[in-house]
Amino acid sequence: MSKKTPKAKITTTEVIEKIPEPELIIEGEFSTERVLAQNTQAAITLYDQSRYGELVKGKFQYALVEALHLIERNKMIVKDGKKQLNFDEFVKKARKVEPKFWIRYCTYSDLRNRGYIVKTALKFGADFRVYDRGIKPGEDHAKWIVYPVHEAETSTWYEFAAKNRVAHSTRKRLLIAIVDEEGSCTYYEIAWKRP
Repeated sequence: MSKKTPKAKITTTEVIEKIPEPELIIEGEFSTERVLAQNTQAAITLYDQSRYGELVKGKFQYALVEALHLIERNKMIVKDGKKQLNFDEFVKKARKVEPKFWIRYCTYSDLRNRGYIVKTALKFGADFRVYDRGIKPGEDHAKWIVYPVHEAETSTWYEFAAKNRVAHSTRKRLLIAIVDEEGSCTYYEIAWKRP
């Protein structure tokens, strides 16, 4: 004579816990030099996790390179009026606003994919400021300022020295990102030394 083991009952709570959370997607609006989005749970979550965007006057603002990176990762959709922009359409519009957009985007995306938090650095006279891994803006200062350049681009010694001076005066390390024809980045860290 065999005993039947009673079947375990599954509660409603256990079923709900097993249902995956829906993917939160930010809905943004192309606004010339940036993308604007409402203060939604999706925007707050991405900001809290990885510091995407900045909350300004009740709305999130995203740099164009930041928005394209989120589009590529399926975390954001961007509309221009009623039309949703795909990756290529967004790039075309952004290049009209920023002639070096693609070089900047390749650098931004590469650094983000390597686990760094990257923010714009206009007030420092650079393209980006980069925080060391595990550090968020507000917890400590950025470690580097970054200038992305195309591999065929030339620079004078005066321009190079000016970039180095900016890094030195802001107590950050200078990082030059060389972007090749395929969009791959090679980084050179430059230090200011006094003899």
